[in-house]
Amino acid sequence: MASLCYRRHRFPPGIIQHAIWLYLRFTLSYRDVEDLLAERGLDISYETVRRWVLKFGPAIARRLRQRRPRPSDHWHLDEMVVRIAGKRTYLWRAVDHEGEVLDMLVQRRRDSRAALRLMRKLLKRQGFAPKLLVTDKLRSYAAAFRRLRLTCRHEQGLRKNNRAENSHQAVRRRERKLQRFKSARSAQRFLSMHAAVHNTFNLQPPTPPYLAIDTADLPGRSCRRVASCCGSGMTPAELPAVNARSFALP
Repeated sequence: MASLCYRRHRFPPGIIQHAIWLYLRFTLSYRDVEDLLAERGLDISYETVRRWVLKFGPAIARRLRQRRPRPSDHWHLDEMVVRIAGKRTYLWRAVDHEGEVLDMLVQRRRDSRAALRLMRKLLKRQGFAPKLLVTDKLRSYAAAFRRLRLTCRHEQGLRKNNRAENSHQAVRRRERKLQRFKSARSAQRFLSMHAAVHNTFNLQPPTPPYLAIDTADLPGRSCRRVASCCGSGMTPAELPAVNARSFALP
């Protein structure tokens, strides 16, 4: 796996990675990231942060997905309504029973064809079929289930799918912060990056009583995992408070 190339950029890789980490990890806008960097003495505009996220964000998200362990075989599928350019659009999402986002797809329709497209993409990316599939009572899921000839158990019910319903909350917070998505393409691109970072910091897996885990170090381990995918051993917490004048061009 080739390392990310930060050549011909004014600021060092640690600064770029820290700005991308702030935007994707927390519910912040580009201007909020600009203010946080300015507090540490860095004169970086929000437009520069936006360009960094668009250039390096997909590659970092791809590396995070490749390093994730195999998810659970209990999948929850659900769809949510999002307004894009004033039009009603549906965001189809799939999570496992531990809250890890498996895949998502922005589509205009809410029918069996859209559900079939999501399930085909999900099976292709994960590489295995689930043992349990939980959805709401939308008939499109049952039609796509029969079309794919899946043999796993399929449960339907509104309250049974609370895991998928709760996973929409992070997307809703980002949607409000962004003042709604501007296009389906930009929504798909951002949500795929956001899901990869969200899974890295997801601390909800159940812990068996015989397995002792130091939960205090879990956020630190997640930060180190993100830093390794960015191509640097420096974590965002270890980023020094540098002065922007030291990186000024001659």
